Amino acid sequence: MLRTHTCAQLNAADTGKPVTLCGWVANRRDHGKLIFIDIRDRYGLTQVVFIPKESGEAHKLAQELRSEFVIKLSGLVNKRPAGTVNPKLVTGEIEILAKELEILNPSSTPPFEIQDDIEITEEIRLKYRYLDLRRNKVFKNLLLRSDLYKVIRSYLGNKDFIECETPILTKSTPEGARDYLVPARLNPGHFFALPQSPQLFKQILMVAGIEKYYQIAKCFRDEDLRADRQPEFTQLDIEMSFINQEDIFSLTEGLMKIIFKELKNIELPTPFTRISYKDALEKYKSDKPDLRPETKTEFAFCWVLDFPLFKFNAEEKRWESEHHPFTAPKAEDIQNLEKSPDKVKSCSYDLVLNGMELGSGSIRIHRPELQEKIFKIIGIDKEEASKRFGFLLDAFTFGAPPHGGVAFGLDRLLAILSAESSIREVITFPKTSAAFCPLTNAPSDVEDKQLKELGITIINTPRL
Repeated sequence: MLRTHTCAQLNAADTGKPVTLCGWVANRRDHGKLIFIDIRDRYGLTQVVFIPKESGEAHKLAQELRSEFVIKLSGLVNKRPAGTVNPKLVTGEIEILAKELEILNPSSTPPFEIQDDIEITEEIRLKYRYLDLRRNKVFKNLLLRSDLYKVIRSYLGNKDFIECETPILTKSTPEGARDYLVPARLNPGHFFALPQSPQLFKQILMVAGIEKYYQIAKCFRDEDLRADRQPEFTQLDIEMSFINQEDIFSLTEGLMKIIFKELKNIELPTPFTRISYKDALEKYKSDKPDLRPETKTEFAFCWVLDFPLFKFNAEEKRWESEHHPFTAPKAEDIQNLEKSPDKVKSCSYDLVLNGMELGSGSIRIHRPELQEKIFKIIGIDKEEASKRFGFLLDAFTFGAPPHGGVAFGLDRLLAILSAESSIREVITFPKTSAAFCPLTNAPSDVEDKQLKELGITIINTPRL
């Protein structure tokens, strides 16, 4: 290790101790012959003083230091003089009397100061995201994400869940949003798709006998431009066998309870309020009701239940799935499937937090004959169903258990937990609202040679 301590580790009890620190120069102040700097690492700040007689050559070198230089320094821990203690810092009682200094790497002048209380355009922040991430406020959001993942994995691991990864290169089965397509060089004219969700694979894992699956999954949707959407996002995906809706609710409420306790020290009241889709529309004029005015709480969860299984597309004059075509109808409504599809309710549920849909799920169809009937109602004939979903339907013929699941948008949850207005604030390298990355300038052109290998011809269109 290059260092003996971090920049948030030392206090008055360490007085007189020789130490070595590494980090970035947060700022530099000349006080006559004395030079002060604050050295920063991911843990915090420590003040360092360079005195000509006692610091020797280190004092001379310190005159070259500028903001964001990467340095290594050694010295002795001293108590700060009376009246100079900084109670806002963990290390505010001490300073390091520098004896040695090494500049590990100089830095260009940053385009903005590495401070929390400055105004920067989003374009500049994302172009220099590696500098933006040095700001404490932004870094804390990433730390919160890491802590959230630890809580999730601990909770579900203790419930006997298995964390499974599903493919990123998969089959295009567009439902709702557009797929991101990936040309397959070894199969000219054919394409992979990036998954909008692991839906079909997690159902197949239930057929495989996994019984309890989860994944912190990357998902991709080529959606039209929206202010608070990202082309790639992260969701917690859960699926279970031999369960009913109540099991999903119990598991989810337990998870949210421990997340808010561990990360915010807040005791969530359970069970969560339950509202039917019909009542939500009548009472709140929304299927994402914000119950905070009623509950008088920073966080109000509710389940919205009994969605219609279908919605009518007036333009195309056909029925579509309200959620997705793998959602089971209520048992008592199956008799109405073909004659009165508008009366059929689904075994689906949305989890809403503070007026925002945090996640959704359903009990799934596990019998192939019922799945084929649903496909027929929404205009997918046997040939099309086989082409698009044949691998799932085939799996169902080998003993599919009753199963269901739920998925939560972790970016949305993190934005609420960190009191941020945009999910971009909790994503390490987000895109702009125009689905563009200022850091890498992606999406970008590719060489003609690559296009020829893929058999692709480009029709030039302007960038949005």
